[in-house]
Formats: sequence, structure tokens, C-alpha cells
Amino acid sequence: MADIAAQLIREFSLKPFQVQNTIRLIDEGCTIPFIARYRKEQTGELNDQVLRELYDRLVYLRNLKSRKEEVRRLIEEQGKLTGEISSALDACTSMQEVEDIYRPFRPKRRTRASIAREKGLEPLAEIIYRQDIVSGDIYDIAQRFVNSEKGVNSADEALAGAMDIIAEDISDDAEIRKSVRKLFFKHGMLVSGAAKEEDSVYRMYYDFREPVSRIAKHRILAVNRGEKEGFLQVKIEVPEELIIEFLVAKAVRKGKSVTAEYVEKAVEDSFRRLISPSVENEVRNELTELAGEQAIKVFAENLRNLLLQPPVKGRVVLGLDPAYRTGCKLAVVDDTGKVLAIDVIYPTPPQNKVEEAERILLNLIEKHKVDIVSIGNGTASRESEIFVANALKKLDRKVYYMVVSEAGASVYSASKLGAEEFPDFDVSLRSAVSIARRLQDPLAELVKIDPKAIGVGQYQHDMNQKRLSETLRGVVEDCVNSVGVDLNTASSSLLSYVSGINAVVAKNIVEYREKAGRFSSRLELKNVKKLGDKTFEQCAGFLRIPEGQNILDNTSVHPESYDAALKLLELTGYTPDDVKNRKLDGLEEEVRKRGIEAIASAINVGVPTLRDIVSELMKPGRDPRDELPKPVFMTDVLSIEDLRPDMVLTGTVRNVADFGAFVDVGVHQDGLVHISELSDKFVRNPMEVVSVGDIVKVRVLSVDVERKRISLSMKNV
Repeated sequence: MADIAAQLIREFSLKPFQVQNTIRLIDEGCTIPFIARYRKEQTGELNDQVLRELYDRLVYLRNLKSRKEEVRRLIEEQGKLTGEISSALDACTSMQEVEDIYRPFRPKRRTRASIAREKGLEPLAEIIYRQDIVSGDIYDIAQRFVNSEKGVNSADEALAGAMDIIAEDISDDAEIRKSVRKLFFKHGMLVSGAAKEEDSVYRMYYDFREPVSRIAKHRILAVNRGEKEGFLQVKIEVPEELIIEFLVAKAVRKGKSVTAEYVEKAVEDSFRRLISPSVENEVRNELTELAGEQAIKVFAENLRNLLLQPPVKGRVVLGLDPAYRTGCKLAVVDDTGKVLAIDVIYPTPPQNKVEEAERILLNLIEKHKVDIVSIGNGTASRESEIFVANALKKLDRKVYYMVVSEAGASVYSASKLGAEEFPDFDVSLRSAVSIARRLQDPLAELVKIDPKAIGVGQYQHDMNQKRLSETLRGVVEDCVNSVGVDLNTASSSLLSYVSGINAVVAKNIVEYREKAGRFSSRLELKNVKKLGDKTFEQCAGFLRIPEGQNILDNTSVHPESYDAALKLLELTGYTPDDVKNRKLDGLEEEVRKRGIEAIASAINVGVPTLRDIVSELMKPGRDPRDELPKPVFMTDVLSIEDLRPDMVLTGTVRNVADFGAFVDVGVHQDGLVHISELSDKFVRNPMEVVSVGDIVKVRVLSVDVERKRISLSMKNV
């Protein structure tokens, strides 16, 4: 345990207490959001992202240690464990290195070498590999191993079998494999070509080659997918003669030996037949793993920014799920997300009942005082937007519309959760509700959908699915807990992402609320089935009760710090009523005057906790998303045909990739701002400049209407 902690301290450049306390808290069952928010003194204020990276590395190092011990035991059971092997295992820093050491001892299927061993040719292989015979004829030695009963009928057959054993031994040598892998990474060239004469989205890879050491990670995933779908043939080309020369230098001893040429031939066979195909697979797997990790990071950051989009509060929204034949589904929801009305209209082909649809739409808007129409961006979205924009012009007051991504809405609609929430609605009506609500509160609505279905990642089906799911769940947890959750209105989906609460406890909270009525105090949580003291400790600070008996229940002040918060108010001359009435303008100044360390000591908390308490008392019920730029609403409509080079538009960043950002400028086809067009300065990573949800100004560079491609720039706008 101590060695793992020491390694984490080195790798993360942290102080010993930060790592040791974090490991202890994790082992005690604390969640990352809880540790990040309520154990700042113990971690030295590490944020949730660093804590998650630390946790991931801790798990890897523990698994590595466990695998080392398992391999040590397996080799020892064969009676082949030596001090050298044991030391080599201790020195391993990766799973691959451990597997390389175990490779010679791993039970194998029958190989040419194992068959040769069965024929008794291992002693001959040892004689040849020692290379200490300087005169004579090797055939004379080989002749001794001819044994027709064992299937060795000639000296040539004996030599061939012995060389098979040498070739396999060289291939199984951990140091040799490690060296060859390095040469593949240093000199290798990833090459792809067309596997069939057919045009496809992979045509740019039909004659493609790029050094393994420099290839962009997103291209690795693109090539892999093209190969998987049968459009590409992919391989890694290496300078074989250079590597064989290197291996010969390792295996063939200097000086004259009659067996050296046989060892050299065995080396060449070992590389071409055994090492090269195997190492090529390992290198491609490692490239894919590295590319997958990068793609997961991009996906996670995009998801984080999407979930933390500012909510549109206090507005009545009409959600419209566009369609052709089956009609556009409408759902009006009030400012709390409650469904007020549903309907279906047919303004699109083939029915084209525009006048009737307009009358129904405008009646709903007037009757329910709708402020914004939220239009899904799926099939028939273009026609629906034109219809809505024209209809809104006939109103006496300003009603806006916005096209929102409906990615995942159909997944939610057809889910068990969607059926439980709206058992009497058909699937498309549930989608209309989701489209309206995701404008009102993106976080609360999007947590009902598998993060992989939200549409802000690339090549997600080509990644390690377990790793992707764990990472994305971590992002959702961090977002939910950083915002906080209203205990009296939250769905079980939202509650299940709160620190310490699993799906069962989340449902129990909702059931308790339905039977006993609204929660009036956080302490009532202890009455919920299966919500014990540990769960209460982990979740309580992240749950809000806006109309609770205790104003502190509407802040992120943890119940364990209530006494400290009350002492702080008393020391500085304020009361809980001042918190409720937001009359604490002088609190920060009073704390500064008295000395933050002195007050922290007086109320028995650390300085970071005191700062958090002061911040929360100043703004009870605050939502960190309120400080972000609001979404851009529209009143009129553009089409791709309207775009001209040099037009300057305002758009919303919908997705960010390694090579640039996709921006929605309101024409139903996102434009690409290539990484080279994001800034006048050199940009290494697009996320340094833009995030999902950012409102940006862009200039049109070019438009290809036929291929629906829009090239944009953010330079000099």
C-alpha cells in the first residue's frame, strides 16, 4: 500500500497527506463528489477531476500489484520462479510488462516449438543457442537426436525442430519484445488502403500512411472503424531488416561458431513468423487504447459542458417533435416542467395542413402563455422551423423559438423510465415533452438518457465500453452534485446520480415523498428505506429543500457544519433570517476584518470549509449555471442556400473534436471550424478555445450545398 501511495505522490506531484488521505477516504466508501466538496482540508482542496484521475490510477496500480502476485504464484507452482524473475516482476510498471514475463510460462496450445520439445530436441536447441562450438560439423551433433520413433527422421529435421524452439524462446523473451515494441513505435508506419472498389466516407484513407509516432488519435479510430466495416486494409509497416539486424546483434555472439548461422536464421524466423504479427497487434491495441482514452476525455468534456448549460427558468415552453407522415407532436410544459397540454399537427408533407396546424399552435401558445417554442432537430425539422417562424410572426407579443438537439429523446421515449413517467402518452409525445424540458433544465432531463446516446462524442462504439460508461457516469455525477438537486421535485433518475445514492435508494426517496408528502428537512432522509448514516453523510449536502424549515437545507452547507454556520452568524452579528432575506452584504468584509484563520479556529472548521460556508450563506439556493451565457433564441429562419462567404453569424458550439468544433448557425447543418481557424494564435487543443454550448461569432469561409458542408472561421470576427 505504501509503495502505491509513494508512486501516486510522484506521478501527481502531490503532498503525501493529500494522497494518503484521499486513498483512506475512498477505502472508507466516500464518493468523489463528497471528497471534493466536503473534505477539502484532508485533500488539500483537490478538485473532482484530479480526484477521479487519482482514483483511476489507484485502481490500475492495485490491479497491477494483484496481477504481479498472481503471475509470481503461477510461475512458482511450475517450480520455475527465480530471484531474477521475481525482481523483474517487481520492476514492472505496466500490465503489458507483466504479461511479457509470464509469456514463456503461460500454458500454450501446441506449437511447432512444443512439438519439437516433445520429440526431445530441446538439448539440441540449447547446444546451438550457446554458440560455443568453433569447429566440426553441426550435422554430426544433430545426427545424435535422430529418432524415428519420436518422428525425427533426419539431421535436417532435428535442426529444423531445434530452430523452432530457439525462435519461440526469442519471441518469448520479455526484454526483446519490449525493445521490438519500441522500434515499432519509433519507426513504424500505419498504412491503410482500399479493401474494395467502392466509394465511402473512408476514401481519404484509401491511400494513407502516417508515422505511428505522430498519427493523430482520431485518425486511428477512423481507420479502425473503416477496417471493421470492411472498407480498409490496415497494417503497420516497419523496416524489417533494421529490426532483424538489431535482434541478430542481441542473439548472435561475436566470434566464430559453427551454430551462429543457425541462430541467425532462427532470429529471422522468430521475427517474421512470431514476433512481428504479435507485436503489431499489441502496438495497434495500444494505439487504439490511447486514442480511445483521448476520445473519452473529449466526450467527457463535451458532456460536462452540455449538462451544465444554463437552464431557461420561469418560462412556459412548447416542445415540438417534428415528423412528416405521422405529424408533429406538441407538448406544453409549465415553468416547473409539468405537462399542460399535448396535441398533434400536420403542417409537413404529405398532409400539408398548414392553416389548421397554425391555428392549433397559436391557440396553445395564447392559452398557456407560452414564451418559447423548442423544436427538435430531427427529421422534418427544417420544414417545422419555417412553419413555426412564420406562425410566430402573427402574434401580438414576442415569442421566440429555438432548435435543440433531440439526440437521445427517442431513447428516453422508448425506455422503461419514459413509460413509467408518461404511461398514457405514445412514444413521440414523450419525445415532445423531453424536447421542451431539455431547454428548461438540460441537466435534469438529460440524466434520464444514457450519456452515450446524447450525441457529443465520436467513435464511441469503438472505445472500451466499460471505461467509457464509468467515465461518463462520473461526469454526470460531478455535474449533478456541483449544481445540487431539489429533493422535492427531482426524478429518481436525477437522484440516482447524487453522491452515495443508488437507483434503489433513489426510488425509495420518491416513494417516501409520494406517501409522506414533501420533505421539510434533510433529516427526514433518515426515514427513507435503505438510506443509512453513511449514505446520509454522502448525499445530504447535495440535496436542497427550497421551502424547508431550515434555510441551511437550501444551501450546500453540509448538516455536519450547521453548528459551525450558526456560530459564524452569531460571531459576525447575523441571524438565519438574514440568510433567508439575503441581508448578508457585510459578511465577507466582517470575516476578513476578524481574520479568516481566527474565525475558522473559533467555529472549529478548516479555512476552505469556512470559505464555502460564507459563499453559500451569501447566496442560498444559488445555481452555478446561472452565471453562464444564456442560449440564443431566434425569431426568423435561415437556410444553407442563404449562406455566403464572409457572412458573420452567431452560433452555438454543438460538438468539439480533436480537429475542430462543430457550430450550429441555424441552418440545420452544423458548420466546421477547423482547428486552424479557431484562433489567430496556434491552437494545440480545440478545448482551449471553445466548449460545447458556447455562443460564438463565426465567419463563413465556404459552403458546399450539394454535400451539405459549411466551413467556418472564428479568426478576426
